[in-house]
Amino acid sequence: MRLTCMFSFLLLFGAVGLIVFIHLQDPEEIIHQQTPGIKYNMGFQQPKKDCVSSNNHDRRLRKNTADRAATLKQSNSLESFESVPTKLQSTDRRQSSIMFAMKDQQKGEEINSTKLHKRRRRFIIKKSPILISMNSSILNLPTLKYEDRNNSKWKSLYQIQGERKRIMRETCSKYKSNSRRIITPYHVSRIFVEDKYRVLYCEVPKAGCSNWKRVLMVLNGLASSTKDIQHNTVHYGNYLKRLDGFDHKGIYHRLNTYTKMLFIREPFEKLVSAFRDKFEHPNNYYHPVFGKAIISRYRVNATKEALRTGSGVKFKEFIQYLLDVHRPVGMDIHWDHVNRLCSPCLIDYDFVGKFESMEDDANFFLHLIGAPQNLTFPKFKDRHSNEERTTTKITQQYFAQLSPSQRQQSYDFYYMDYLMFNYSKPFEDLY
Repeated sequence: MRLTCMFSFLLLFGAVGLIVFIHLQDPEEIIHQQTPGIKYNMGFQQPKKDCVSSNNHDRRLRKNTADRAATLKQSNSLESFESVPTKLQSTDRRQSSIMFAMKDQQKGEEINSTKLHKRRRRFIIKKSPILISMNSSILNLPTLKYEDRNNSKWKSLYQIQGERKRIMRETCSKYKSNSRRIITPYHVSRIFVEDKYRVLYCEVPKAGCSNWKRVLMVLNGLASSTKDIQHNTVHYGNYLKRLDGFDHKGIYHRLNTYTKMLFIREPFEKLVSAFRDKFEHPNNYYHPVFGKAIISRYRVNATKEALRTGSGVKFKEFIQYLLDVHRPVGMDIHWDHVNRLCSPCLIDYDFVGKFESMEDDANFFLHLIGAPQNLTFPKFKDRHSNEERTTTKITQQYFAQLSPSQRQQSYDFYYMDYLMFNYSKPFEDLY
């Protein structure tokens, strides 16, 4: 009898709680749940449909964006970069709005609808303070000047940009999930801002980032020449603003109106360059923080000196750390995926340059944004300047130290970067 009463009480309590929950449920939340994939623009209240970055899963995505990009390219390949409008109307949203409005056909319908719209807007701003809806900077993309269209070099570089962006979009459409495009300050934390020439630069370490920061400082009037800026000034002087330092309105405005660009590098070559820089030279951060943990975990019979200093990490040990799902110490930006650093499936970059063609790509970009003619991308190597740059040959020598299985796992680790930026397999035995 006591058990029966207790069970009845629980059922009654649950029913009352459900009634209270339904009564208090906000209509905005109900409508939002009925239309998956729609987010509201904090400025214009427009629905968006696009892709969002997902770093660890290969899943299918609608191909609307890629198809629209291909259509746009065919219609006007030299007038502007490929860009995809993101202000797409949603049939589901319209139908839900109509059904909601039809519930009340009385005399005060128009007034009530206005009040409800204001209520929705207040709810969205209050409930979603860190969500920023993203548009492509379609109206501000750098275009090839009329007088440059007969220049075969500029024309070729412009077409190369269109092809890189096409491949990047198609890869995102094929492998990245979710139809929503929501950007938080975290996603733009690697992006540096130059307001005078309206440039956003996503920093990819070991892909010319130091010299690109020098160029941005000159564009901003902080220095007269890139040669005058020391390495520590570039990285530790805090002269350049980051995009996540602005409020939501400032972030949204710049993402939609500035020219967004990033420069990338062949993933294995970039990885070897980072290893040589951080572990083959004295370093009072990477040796004690990463070196000690790597040696302690992966070296058999490590000496007390190696365990104490963290110096002398071998490339094979470094790869063991990189591929370990239970790493003794976390990831670092110098060997992380470009896909995670810059979120290219989330942010519509207007210009994609490559380290391998740095001089042509960089100076073409400066030409497009109207930079001073005497400003060119610097060629000097400011760290370990007497040491040869990491080349394909040097990269192969390092990876020859690994087993075929480790090379394959390393390729798998950077697979999305290889695919998205159209780099060839670095070894023939990879699949």
